[in-house]
Amino acid sequence: MEDRVQDGTETDRYGFMGGAGGPTEDIPPEVLRQREAKWLDMLNHWDQWMAKKHSKVKLRCQKGVPPSLRGRAWLYLSGGKVKREQNKGRFQALDSQPGDPTWVDIIERDLHRQFPFHEMFVARGGHGQQDLFRVLKAYTLHHPEEGYCQAQAPIAAVLLMHMPAEDAFWGLVQICDKYLPGYYSKGLEAVQLDGEILFSLLKKVSPVAHQHLKKHGLEPVLYMTEWFMCAFSRTLPWASVLRVWDMFLCEGVKVIFRVGLVLLRCMLGSQEKLKRSQGLYETMQLLKDIQPHYMKEDFLVKEVVESPVSERDIEREHVFQRRLWEQSHGELRSPSRMHGARAIITAEPPGHRDFQQDPGILVEASGSPAEEAASGRKKKNKKKNKEQEAKEGPGDTSQTSHPSGDLSPPHQGLVCQASNQSLSSEEHDSYL
Repeated sequence: MEDRVQDGTETDRYGFMGGAGGPTEDIPPEVLRQREAKWLDMLNHWDQWMAKKHSKVKLRCQKGVPPSLRGRAWLYLSGGKVKREQNKGRFQALDSQPGDPTWVDIIERDLHRQFPFHEMFVARGGHGQQDLFRVLKAYTLHHPEEGYCQAQAPIAAVLLMHMPAEDAFWGLVQICDKYLPGYYSKGLEAVQLDGEILFSLLKKVSPVAHQHLKKHGLEPVLYMTEWFMCAFSRTLPWASVLRVWDMFLCEGVKVIFRVGLVLLRCMLGSQEKLKRSQGLYETMQLLKDIQPHYMKEDFLVKEVVESPVSERDIEREHVFQRRLWEQSHGELRSPSRMHGARAIITAEPPGHRDFQQDPGILVEASGSPAEEAASGRKKKNKKKNKEQEAKEGPGDTSQTSHPSGDLSPPHQGLVCQASNQSLSSEEHDSYL
């Protein structure tokens, strides 16, 4: 896809001006079209795929969701689609309220900090910043006991780059409630606990890196807080961010742990590498300036997929670290998280109508082989009837029968008025 030019400023395929989104890898068009067709089939039969072919969904998320369908796929994976259907009008009701003045003021001051080089958020008061404000304000009203945390802004901004405000709101709710519960609450205790889990898992993945961090007393919260709370959206090149999120929303927080472990191992995993980080300060700088080739899309995804760390490892370590935490800090009030899309759809089964589509464009899909054969027979019969009519001569046209009794022109029922709202909450599918 070629860069676009607007007002003399080039934007890359992700909408970042000046190529701030980083390098990208091109997928052959024919491969992309095949993936889009497969994803459209999955999304149109989502509950069946999740129930019977989850491993296939997982594999396709690891390969990457097609850009044209990423927003809809993320909404389905996170369970945001079901939440939206089960709470119709909820976002509109929250959006119409003024909000708590304290949170409103803090949110407004944070808006210009979110991806300032992206075309959607570059203009102060532009539609991107307005929608970001709406989503974050609605969340503070939806969860007044939590309010707003600054790390939620980049999460919401990433979602808004791929979907309308209402969908982004429900995506944010699902990430905060199901994937990363307790992360954005006062005290950040859930994040600190996951830091301890990460550090303990590192001993298994890279004993050298673990020993180095332990030697210099570098607490996990100092280097992993932004990684985890922002789901690496502020750390990785954009192509890698999107691939990580594809897997994260499918498989859960396990992916975030794996990415963190890969980066720690790659930067601190050998004595040769540690020569550049002899002290605490040098180590912190090393982890802030991760070498680009370790963050490249193809390398990182391969390492994450092949990582030996499993959900069971994380949960086992969670039980152990939580016990230690409560012995020294008291009771930890953090709700249980769900490890990805299958866990969410199992815990909260969708209703019959929750995955019904309401596309803005109607197209005639290619039929099955049986339908095509039937269509061929109809054409042959029609041809024979015309030949017969030609032999018999013109008859009484008022008695001519119509297959369905409908005298309307063909495809009249397929006319669909286009929406004049470019950011509505209807399904935006790409029919290719």
